[in-house]
Amino acid sequence: MQPQLLPPSSQKVLHLLEQGGSMTHKDIVQESSLAPRTVRYALKRLKEQGLILEKFNFRDARQIIYECRMTDSQRATA
Repeated sequence: MQPQLLPPSSQKVLHLLEQGGSMTHKDIVQESSLAPRTVRYALKRLKEQGLILEKFNFRDARQIIYECRMTDSQRATA
């Protein structure tokens, strides 16, 4: 799925992860000003499309770290 076909909330979260690097759910909520529920939905959609990765947070096992699989420049050359 092309990022342009994603819901606006998913596009915003993807852009944040591309620009800001790895982030937790809480970080994304703070940076995006989206509701926590909306961010969860956006992350679910991005994960389903294989656009983001989930990583274990060694500092706090209760949290997951999300990061973009490819940046805009990598996507353009793919």
